[in-house]
Amino acid sequence: MMSENPGRPPLIALNGVNKWFGKRHILREVSLDIHRGQVLCLIGPSGAGKSTALRCINNLETIDSGEIRFDGDRVFDSPQRRGRTLDNSRQARETRARMGMVFQSFNLFPHLSVVENLIEAPIHVLKKGKDEARHLAMELLAKVGLEDRYGHYPHQLSGGQQQRVAIARALAMKPELMLFDEPTSALDPELVGEVLKVMRNLAAEGMTMIVVTHEMEFAKGVADRVVLMVDGEIVESATPQVMFTNPEKERTKRFLDKLLSRGSDQM
Repeated sequence: MMSENPGRPPLIALNGVNKWFGKRHILREVSLDIHRGQVLCLIGPSGAGKSTALRCINNLETIDSGEIRFDGDRVFDSPQRRGRTLDNSRQARETRARMGMVFQSFNLFPHLSVVENLIEAPIHVLKKGKDEARHLAMELLAKVGLEDRYGHYPHQLSGGQQQRVAIARALAMKPELMLFDEPTSALDPELVGEVLKVMRNLAAEGMTMIVVTHEMEFAKGVADRVVLMVDGEIVESATPQVMFTNPEKERTKRFLDKLLSRGSDQM
């Protein structure tokens, strides 16, 4: 965790980003940045705009104003520059290829085996040879503890195993940034730990990560910074130590108190 070069711009920087869905103002002047090697966790109630922020970073959604910079270069321009379509410039495509994204649903190709899911993009996007792509795929499956499942199909795997395959598939593109959109929310409780273990290992290896999560223990133990979003706005941004023990904002205290009371009710 925490690898920051003061002389280098943030790997990702959002500056005054706004996003509307019809009359709904989803992101309101959102500004945040993350440096190489850092882990940032986005927390907040449902509908806060956390997932939309990730989708804008990865150019899966347009932004209506503001800017997004990757390693100092402006990318994913607002519609004033390109109309209401996703930015499909060469720079935008190249930038998006430098990111990996893992969703709530696993999005694996059901008709392909585990190893075939992993080699598909490296062969067709990165133009890797099949042998090279397969060798990398097996290395990544070993990293996520699934090398013995390489010939299985998604329906033969548990939800946790499928999500670990999805992480390995994203890593096969050799991303500089990993985006996780509530990667454990669709899993049975007993399967959550195996996915979080893989993510903790990635953080320990220095992978830059932005994680939308409701797993507060993960955020406490792994994040360099925790950001609370409510109603499309950033309410508070702090280290885990400050966020979880002495938050500055009353709204943060109410959110965390509600989480803690909900957890104790379930015990």
